[in-house]
Amino acid sequence: MTFHNKTAEVFVPDGVSVEEALARTTRVGIAAHQDDLEISCYHGIEVCFGSETEWFLGIVVTNGAGSPRAGRYQSFSDTEMQSVRRIEQKKAAFIGEYSAVVLLDYSSSAVKDPDNLDPTADIKQLLDASRPSVVYTHNLADKHDTHVAIALRAVQAIRELSSNEQPSAVYGCESWRDLDWLPDEDKVVLDVGGHENLAAALLGVFDSQISGGKRYDLAALARRRANATFYESHAVDKSESVIYAMNLTPLISNTDISPEDYAAGFAKKLERDVIERIGKLSRRI
Repeated sequence: MTFHNKTAEVFVPDGVSVEEALARTTRVGIAAHQDDLEISCYHGIEVCFGSETEWFLGIVVTNGAGSPRAGRYQSFSDTEMQSVRRIEQKKAAFIGEYSAVVLLDYSSSAVKDPDNLDPTADIKQLLDASRPSVVYTHNLADKHDTHVAIALRAVQAIRELSSNEQPSAVYGCESWRDLDWLPDEDKVVLDVGGHENLAAALLGVFDSQISGGKRYDLAALARRRANATFYESHAVDKSESVIYAMNLTPLISNTDISPEDYAAGFAKKLERDVIERIGKLSRRI
């Protein structure tokens, strides 16, 4: 398999061929940076962990060069950080028993360039080879430009597949903006309470981010716990840990819908919900 970047790499933890690793894949995560798979796409990892029939393929699109750094990593150059983060991602793939992890090694600027078709082509090639039933990526309301760009490239790549090659579900998951604000009927609720020790182990691998000044390990697990508790006000918790997702599948089945209009539709529903609730509880003078 040939990618547009010569520095791209496929790492297969259990040592089978790349072809076999892709062929056995059932769920794919498409993420911006090293550790985004473990934060945003963790549901796919947990479903596949220890399974005899499910395998998770992770696709990390950028090289992670621009991450904040502190402590022992404070003086690291972008090149040194890229090397460290690549190793960390491979460690996570081994711990999580991924079928494979693909490091496409694009710069953030390349991914954010709407006229650069290479990232979409690489993603499409991997999806065509793996034929997953479920794809996880970033949500369209994320406030990180690179994350939104990855979601758009993923949606476009899936749209370009023939209908019989497309996944049955595509989810945009939480990262640099949670999805608690989505109306409950629009939330995809992903229960990830089965292996909290696995979740902690995966996040803990990324020492360059945690020791480097960002406690993603604590924040991601806390958000999932908060989602589980605050989902319903008049019922006991049904899960100990939940990731919310935006259902992006309609963008695949109906290519006439623009991503902008689709995401804006959820925001408008939230606006109506707030206005209607305040209105019905306000005293009219």
